Amino acid sequence: MTSTTAAHDNPVGARSTLVRKSVQDEALLTGWRPLTENCQVVTARWPKDHRFYVEGDRYNPLIATESLRQALALLTHTVHDIPLSHRLGWEHIRSTVVPTALHVGPEPAEIELVITHREMKRRRLGTVHLVSHVEATRAGAALGTATLRYSTHPPAIYDRLRGPYANAEDAFAQATPLTAPVPASLVGRSRERDVVLSPTTEPRCWQLRVDTSHGVLFDHPHDHVPGMVLLEAACQAAQAVAAPRPVVPVEFDTTFSRYVELDQPCRVTARSVTHPTDGPDGCGRVEIDAHQDGRLVFSSTVTTRLQP
Repeated sequence: MTSTTAAHDNPVGARSTLVRKSVQDEALLTGWRPLTENCQVVTARWPKDHRFYVEGDRYNPLIATESLRQALALLTHTVHDIPLSHRLGWEHIRSTVVPTALHVGPEPAEIELVITHREMKRRRLGTVHLVSHVEATRAGAALGTATLRYSTHPPAIYDRLRGPYANAEDAFAQATPLTAPVPASLVGRSRERDVVLSPTTEPRCWQLRVDTSHGVLFDHPHDHVPGMVLLEAACQAAQAVAAPRPVVPVEFDTTFSRYVELDQPCRVTARSVTHPTDGPDGCGRVEIDAHQDGRLVFSSTVTTRLQP
């Protein structure tokens, strides 16, 4: 692992590809600096208004996840010297967020992510396996934590793993037709275009709604459904089973088992549910699975609290 002694302000700017975003305005990061060889601080700024990550006077908890996703992508290239051509994929993430830290204030929110790399294993053919821990604060107050296990693959290995789906433009063009959404209010959304679940005839079961024209979730062609779409589906499923009481997801324990293909339907199911209460613990939990072609592709236990 390499290190640097200088701070790096505005590392994204015109180079938004470092954080895997094609639209520069979707790049949330503002800078980074090293603390030690294995630990860096990444700063982010959340806008007061956002077409997807702000609902009313609150930030969607997944803006914290998107911030750390961008931070890890940035550090993968700038600190670990992993080429930009490598493809980064998550295997497991456990994350928490403090719901009272999600209010939208009069100014953009200033976020700091302290990222410690606990493991890094480089394989002979170029694949790198990493484990990183994140402590997030907003203006010095606790915002949340995350521990992630992820990997990067060089093009030759990634293309072999993806087979006929390796070309993102071709896979994108073969995406299934857009299905009808469930009511936006059922899943905590105000706009139909942001709904990622479609109804089925089974209770607590939905089809993943994949809108490849969505400017935030799909700001460039992908060869599979992005993990952020699956996490949003888990959020929306958790809200649907708690409806009509609004809830905030405060913890995710998520495993990405397989790539979710764009050209096949994917079923999202809430398997086991406990509801949040007004008591001192106040937590509810929803176990969510996603299956495609009869195989488990994604699973997440989402812990919720009643919206403050």
